[in-house]
Amino acid sequence: MTSVDARPLDPATATEVAEHIYASGWTDGLPALPATEEIVERFLAETDRDPDDIVARHLALDRVVTVRDVAVHAIMAGCLPEYFPVVLTAWDALTADRAANGGAWQSTSGPAPLVIVNGPLREKLDVNSGGGVLGPGFRANATIARAIGLTVRNGFGIRPHGFEQATQGLPGRWTMGIAEAEEASPWEPFSVDGGLQPGEDAVSVMLLRTCEFVDNRHFTDPVQVLRDFADTIQRSGSWIFRHSCVGILMNPDHARVLAEAGMSKQDVREWLVAHCGKTEAELAAVGKGLSRLPDGPFEPDHFHPVFADASPKSLPIIVAGSPNAAMSMVFRVFGEWSGRSFPVR
Repeated sequence: MTSVDARPLDPATATEVAEHIYASGWTDGLPALPATEEIVERFLAETDRDPDDIVARHLALDRVVTVRDVAVHAIMAGCLPEYFPVVLTAWDALTADRAANGGAWQSTSGPAPLVIVNGPLREKLDVNSGGGVLGPGFRANATIARAIGLTVRNGFGIRPHGFEQATQGLPGRWTMGIAEAEEASPWEPFSVDGGLQPGEDAVSVMLLRTCEFVDNRHFTDPVQVLRDFADTIQRSGSWIFRHSCVGILMNPDHARVLAEAGMSKQDVREWLVAHCGKTEAELAAVGKGLSRLPDGPFEPDHFHPVFADASPKSLPIIVAGSPNAAMSMVFRVFGEWSGRSFPVR
């Protein structure tokens, strides 16, 4: 067997390397690639950051990861060198996330980082924004997100049945990387909501607790779609705090219909903020009444809104997926998104 550059490949040695990585406890359950010094240097050449600069800290565990550490884990995850600036920028975004700087990596929820890429770099790196955007089959989407997971595992030492205390965990925890379908969106890019200019290469990251489909392809009025989103957003099963940060990965077809009805992205937010919530009686019926809080008790018909406000920080909306069926996704943010997008250096 030979490689594309005609150098012989040794499957037996490759298997031995893979087994060594498994035996050392460095992988997430899938095979990982070896990070040789030569390949590490190739990745480091993609950034002007000092290899020893600290990228992230875990204060409670007194551990840090450097640019070089992130490069090693990006290689192990299967990234190409040109993905490396995006991985580093994802860590910039995570350091602005209060939950990621706290106990999120060890939470019983087992939250998953959702990495969102905006700007021309999406096309250059072939980051999928269309059909199957959260599914398998796209190297950049899967490996950029996986690089975060391997860094958390080996850099911070947070592993299942150890420091990681996920009760059940979230499917796809370390594979949720997407690009926004900017060309299919009737609104400004998500990175603009995060404070950047249109056309900038940007990365945003938020930690998710759950994802739920909103399958609505038989609507006759845009408000019906909004009501369907509201019904999913306000369900009691995910209600654990007074207010939540809940986002929508919106199908381009749903976005188009809402925009054609004259609604901006902010109009959609304001409608949902006004309509998403439950009464004290409804929450009390499932053991989640809020009368126990210091400003309680509340009358049974008191309305508790899901959202604290109508900002992009409380209700992020990202357009992605295929318009082949009007299916969107509601996702629950762990704690609160930072509300910031970061330019790719």
